[in-house]
Amino acid sequence: MSRRLALVVNPAAGGGRARTLVPDVRLELERLGAAPRVVETLSLPHAIEQAKGAAAAGEVVVGLGGDGLIGRLAGALRDADTPLAVIPGGRGNDFARALGIPLEPLAAARVAVEGHERLIDVAEANGTPFVGIASLGFDSAVQDVANSTKLVRGQLVYLYATLRALAGWRHAGFEVVVDGQRQAVTGYSVAVANSGRFGGGMLLVPHASLDDGILDVYTSARASKLRFLINLPKVFKGTHVDAPSIAFTAGRTVEVTADRSFTVYADGDPVAELPLTVRVRQRALRVLVPR
Repeated sequence: MSRRLALVVNPAAGGGRARTLVPDVRLELERLGAAPRVVETLSLPHAIEQAKGAAAAGEVVVGLGGDGLIGRLAGALRDADTPLAVIPGGRGNDFARALGIPLEPLAAARVAVEGHERLIDVAEANGTPFVGIASLGFDSAVQDVANSTKLVRGQLVYLYATLRALAGWRHAGFEVVVDGQRQAVTGYSVAVANSGRFGGGMLLVPHASLDDGILDVYTSARASKLRFLINLPKVFKGTHVDAPSIAFTAGRTVEVTADRSFTVYADGDPVAELPLTVRVRQRALRVLVPR
């Protein structure tokens, strides 16, 4: 008997790339003996509704899109017996990178059929689920620029947005409370990590684990803009952590406020406004990963 799959597609992911992948992915799943039912999402709430319906019907949910879609599907499938499979189709695909899921779509489709289940944590930012990193401050400014930019496309948009945001950046004051322990930080950013990756391969929190029930908190304190730029490329290898302006703490509940308003982004999408409370649900999601 073939495995029944609900292939939940965000057609806009990757600038429309996800939609173009559907025919080949569907053929590969059928070749492997699966019976995929394709659902194109109309919105993130629609994706959540479809995932819950598929789980109730005994279908494996396969997300084809970017990290924003995967984060919401993860929230829909928390504590369910139904596993989530991931076929990367977005710009960043950091969740797949963190779990060793192939970035090549047909190889990822094979994992959806032949992979084994792994239990991982799901975090919540003011109640909105995410699987990667929730960040604010300078990161918010970068995302705001990137989302409003039409002239620059692909991964270059993040470089452009970083330079634009840095030119007008003034340091912010943050108050961070981790399991009741309070600290004040003046500088660039605060990030709360479930996974260690974001931004299309940046290893922001190299030691973060998806299944330890712990949130890792990253703070980037005051430094010159030149020093910040010099350190930035190191994030792709995780070697930025030696900078004196970078610090880490960890806990199960994290609260963040700031001296001005910031939108909180996670999995590439806006998920909350300040004040922020992040909690983690340990080993709440079944994900299909390579054997």
